Amino acid sequence: MAEAMRSAVAQMLTGIERYNPENVPTLESYVDYQSRENTYDLEANLAVLKLYQFNPHLYNTNITCQILLKALTNFPHTDFVLCKCLLNEKHLAEPQIAHIMFLADILESCDFQEFWTRVHSVPDLCSQITGFHDSIRKFVCHVVGITFQTVNRSVLAQLLGGVDDQTLKHWVNKYGWREEENDMIFIANQDENIKTKNITEKIDFESAAAIMAASR
Repeated sequence: MAEAMRSAVAQMLTGIERYNPENVPTLESYVDYQSRENTYDLEANLAVLKLYQFNPHLYNTNITCQILLKALTNFPHTDFVLCKCLLNEKHLAEPQIAHIMFLADILESCDFQEFWTRVHSVPDLCSQITGFHDSIRKFVCHVVGITFQTVNRSVLAQLLGGVDDQTLKHWVNKYGWREEENDMIFIANQDENIKTKNITEKIDFESAAAIMAASR
């Protein structure tokens, strides 16, 4: 069903129809569907925000929040920036949207403990996005995987949102990490991840002649 809806919406966004305001209700329903069913279609969501730009009277704060939160779940990709650029200063100042903007800033800075504190302070905002917490945890694990060699169990649990022991083991197993003594978790030997790269520079005779002539 998800693929069928994606295909139908893609057809709707072809050519001049992409800017038809009559498509807004259908596209908004599609955003709701993405939130419920944990699917994602950036192109359709950008089309909604663009239609809001051209038709301010159709603007919907709740739909916009859902689009921004879905974009957060796709970190570290730049989806959120693309969505943000389609909002004006008035919309960015709305309390809910301003809160999401702050979430994006601290998530980008990898201040994960502060991020989870802010998320838990407004549970209703993010609860409308199915799979939101786990999607963010995937990003956390991505950062942990390229940053740490070993990490304390309690620290990792906090980075993942204060998860319980069973949930922590799930993520450790998912990424192939290894539990060691003294409550430490082995992530990776970061020295092995450093790859050398050979750089070969080529310069032809004409270029060298021009450089020599200019230096006279």
